[in-house]
Amino acid sequence: RLVSRIRSVLGVEVEIRVLFETPTVAGLAAGLTGAGQARLALTAGERPERLPLSFAQRRLWFIGQLEGPNAAYNVPVALRLGADVDRQALEAALRDVIGRHEVLRTVYEVADGEPHQRIVDADELEWSLPLVEVVPEELSGAVAEAAGHAFDLAVEIPFRAWLFSTGTDERVLVVAMHHIASDGWSKRPLARDLSAAYAARCEGRAPVWEPLPVQYADYALWQRELLGEETDPDSLISRQVAYWREALADAPQELRFPADRVRPATPSHRGHDVTLTVPAQVHTRLTEVARAEGVTTFMVMQAALAMLLSKLGAGTDIPIGSANAGRTDEALDDLVGFFINTLVLRTDLGGDPTFREVLGRVRETSLSAFAHQDVPFEKLVEELAPSRSMARHPLFQVMLQVQNNAEAVLDLQGTQTGGIAAGASVAKFDLDASVSETFDETGGPAGLHGSVVASADLFDAATAERLVARWARVLERLAADPELRLGTLDVLEETEHAQLLDQWNETATEVSAGSLPELFAAQVARTPDAVALVSGGAETSYAELDARTNQLARHLAGLGVGPESRVAVCLERGAELVVGLLAVLKAGGAYVPVDPEYPQDRIAYMLDDAQPVVVLTSAGTAPVVPSSTDATVVVLDDAPLTALDDGPLDAQVRPDHPAYVIYTSGSTGRPKG
Repeated sequence: RLVSRIRSVLGVEVEIRVLFETPTVAGLAAGLTGAGQARLALTAGERPERLPLSFAQRRLWFIGQLEGPNAAYNVPVALRLGADVDRQALEAALRDVIGRHEVLRTVYEVADGEPHQRIVDADELEWSLPLVEVVPEELSGAVAEAAGHAFDLAVEIPFRAWLFSTGTDERVLVVAMHHIASDGWSKRPLARDLSAAYAARCEGRAPVWEPLPVQYADYALWQRELLGEETDPDSLISRQVAYWREALADAPQELRFPADRVRPATPSHRGHDVTLTVPAQVHTRLTEVARAEGVTTFMVMQAALAMLLSKLGAGTDIPIGSANAGRTDEALDDLVGFFINTLVLRTDLGGDPTFREVLGRVRETSLSAFAHQDVPFEKLVEELAPSRSMARHPLFQVMLQVQNNAEAVLDLQGTQTGGIAAGASVAKFDLDASVSETFDETGGPAGLHGSVVASADLFDAATAERLVARWARVLERLAADPELRLGTLDVLEETEHAQLLDQWNETATEVSAGSLPELFAAQVARTPDAVALVSGGAETSYAELDARTNQLARHLAGLGVGPESRVAVCLERGAELVVGLLAVLKAGGAYVPVDPEYPQDRIAYMLDDAQPVVVLTSAGTAPVVPSSTDATVVVLDDAPLTALDDGPLDAQVRPDHPAYVIYTSGSTGRPKG
């Protein structure tokens, strides 16, 4: 906001980095000497017949085309109102606000394959505030259903409202907006304008307010003019895309950390909302560390979150998404609309750095990102062309926001009594963290409060709660010792240490005797229809796996396989490999695993040294088996097994018979079996 103010008042361009390098009024003023001319200012101008979408809107429109109407990108608000609320005045005031902000009465149509904005004239708008009577026990469900309204953006304006009555002295106002027309910053001008309009309508008059300098359509046109043509190497968009192409080169496409389930092909957007609370004393210490290192609270939270994710197995290259206000011109300050841009902030944790060192790296990365914040995230996704997947968010899967927007104050002449929950949590990312700072009456740190929405597709609620608790613990430990290194950072609590070191290592357990084939046979008897094996999407039950391995075991026995004999298994990883290994054991033999990716001379040496009776292969791996082997080569694709008995085979295996022969890597000479 300060950079935008300097641009508007003084007509010069200043990078945010300058504020960090000279964080005083005098230093900043001195640095303005020689500053470049301010860039193109946003003003209202002529409009073409078809108004383009902003880049951010275009992405949400595309998602809507891909997924169909849904509530994943709704921005719902629910407020309790007193029975004395004037419904007619409230309806008129909401219409006034919709009339004032064009984006709230815009539909998104398609012509010649391209989407465009069509602004509905306020006088032609068919819009009302319905009064819906519900019984008290059905109120929460009705609120959730309204908040989850699925907007059809092609024919429906992105703003709906309902007034619910339970027959008591209470009303509940629910407003649902699509994200294509609103963001977090928008709540303040929206609340301010609604307050003024309601006060005027209660007095029987229309509101009088200063005209807005620009509308959202003006911004969409200005954005394209500011960024310039992609074919021009000197344009703003070309220069910034070049920066991001280098900054995100070889970044991980997907963060891997322990989840409870495999990522589904299509996300459900269901989420677990877990509260984060950091006490005042930790907040105070984090603030002191931030000041000492010249970083923001956001940078502190980012560094700590990245270190936690790394300790949970995500590696040392952690991309995290950050929502940036995107209101880079003062003309946008009082406008409702979707201006947010998303930056991808990459955290380098290589070399076992201290927390202080990570903060330095995060500071440099963030300041460079802010200097190139104009290129829309949607354009980056197109330009960098990451491997596309409906299953995950592109370029990053963890979002972090520190909420510092000015408070939205709604004054409906004292009729409102507070907000209520507006439906279930929606998960747009694997993890979506949102944090706010609170301060006491003296302005001192009074704690950090927020929440983390974890994807229910990946995490159980208990897992999400443990993750948030660990983040709070990491913040406390890093605040106490900024010299703490990543390698020595402990993210576990005492009970978890006890579980890992004591409970899970308890060995005083009775184990039933028996060979692996016998134990497998017992499992088949217990759960014959349960899934034993999954490969390539195909499932095999215990009974089916038992029958297949019994048939192959009989075939191997007929070829001379028994106790003390060896069978080389040269198969690709998959179901047939499991069948082959178990069948060898059932026949009484010892399996010799042979990786088909090994060099030819190594495979030949192993077969010559092990002297297997049989070599198990497939059509794909048979060519790597040397023709010089004396063993019988069985190609499973062609093996005549269907006519064989699929009952159990008694091979008279003793515990002292060999089960397998595995060869060492051969780093000190020839491999040894």
